[in-house]
Amino acid sequence: MHPHFMRRAVRFGLTGVLNTGVHVAIASSLIELLRLTPALANGIAFTAATLISYWINTHWSFSAQMHGRTLFRFSMVSLLGLFLAMGLSGLVHYLGLSYWYGIATVICVMPPTNFLLHHYWTYHQPH
Repeated sequence: MHPHFMRRAVRFGLTGVLNTGVHVAIASSLIELLRLTPALANGIAFTAATLISYWINTHWSFSAQMHGRTLFRFSMVSLLGLFLAMGLSGLVHYLGLSYWYGIATVICVMPPTNFLLHHYWTYHQPH
């Protein structure tokens, strides 16, 4: 694999780990301290983590400039990821499997899918 591709992938992965921590910290704080419902707290946390992810991935992972086009595309990939994660979890539940299989499926499928979409679409610069 091309070193440029690998550097982006590693940085994207590290950003994902950081953003998972951000999501957990925000959601748990909102639930514990402000007594928000888990659904609302996770919605707020998802939005905040997505914005932070956009900023870090744009500047660090993909070395790009912030632009309305990339923000729109990043948001579309994030929404697609949200629906795909829900769909995968729903499919696992429909099959009667433990929700842990759904979580494992989401963890295995979503990061590489999101990275490839961002690499080849969100931040793709036509030559």
